[in-house]
Amino acid sequence: MDEINDDFNDTDLVLVIGANDTVNSAAEDDPNSIIAGMPVLKVWKSKQVIVMKRSLGVGYAAVDNPIFFNPNTSMLLGDAKKTCDALLNKIKQTYGYVT
Repeated sequence: MDEINDDFNDTDLVLVIGANDTVNSAAEDDPNSIIAGMPVLKVWKSKQVIVMKRSLGVGYAAVDNPIFFNPNTSMLLGDAKKTCDALLNKIKQTYGYVT
């Protein structure tokens, strides 16, 4: 995590698939959170974040995730597998074969 976290400041887009607690900024920002101090991927530092989840529900730790409400975060709710497949098909149609 330490290696990739340094890169997020220079990242244009992060696509988060089905994660909640591992990308929760409360681990860093809220000393009273039950996940305070937990290592997390600091995706919220990128220019844009798209989170793919079935719902806005909490994760395993039952903690709300503040990044869901950040101005640089968009939520793409639904079945992540189906959504990824649809996105890939659209990219293939638009740009040709993608490996």
